[in-house]
Amino acid sequence: MRFSRRLPATAAVVCATAALALAAVPASASPESLAAGPVLTAGSAGGTAVAVGDALAAPLAPGTKATFYSTATSTTGVTCATSQLSASVLGNPAAPGSATASLTGLTFGSCTANVTGVTSVRSLTVGNLPYGVTVSDAPGLPVTLTGGSAGTIQATAVLDTWFGTITCSYQLSGAFTGSADNTAHSLAFRTEHFAKSGGSTLCPADGYFSATYGPVADTSQSGSPAVFVN
Repeated sequence: MRFSRRLPATAAVVCATAALALAAVPASASPESLAAGPVLTAGSAGGTAVAVGDALAAPLAPGTKATFYSTATSTTGVTCATSQLSASVLGNPAAPGSATASLTGLTFGSCTANVTGVTSVRSLTVGNLPYGVTVSDAPGLPVTLTGGSAGTIQATAVLDTWFGTITCSYQLSGAFTGSADNTAHSLAFRTEHFAKSGGSTLCPADGYFSATYGPVADTSQSGSPAVFVN
């Protein structure tokens, strides 16, 4: 005599459904890869992905100024009350990793100088845009700027002085690095070193740039939500 063991109908349906679900998952997939979201999201951590091509923008963080001082520890040089950063997203892979962008604009306004002999600041500009931007979700959320196809990262100050108008040109010396912050949605740069590359003999030999920009917003999405690094 033979006996057969049959599953209840409901159990059979559950098993069949599970088998189909497993078959739909690639063999190489892991729980981590299935759950991974993009490096940059808008609105919240793990929120809507920042899309390639989205425009990002940020003013100076509230209560801060952009400075371009003659040494890393001095407070002598040029101070700007307004500045605006703009960029376009080039890549936003799944975390962990690094998102990339093109820095298309970096402007300065309401600038003053406390250098003896300088009466006013006509302009402070950067040259050779666009620059490359890399934002990593590694510890510390490091941010790196690099020169693009137009050349090295540059800064130029045009100053009115007791002796007439002078131009001071500088090029980045070494790496231009900073960090992101998810609480303030900001990008901070501290004492980034520029070396004099041209201009009047009255110009300082070095310039050290510091600024904090935020909140960084995705202006391509409705409501311009703040950007998070995941």
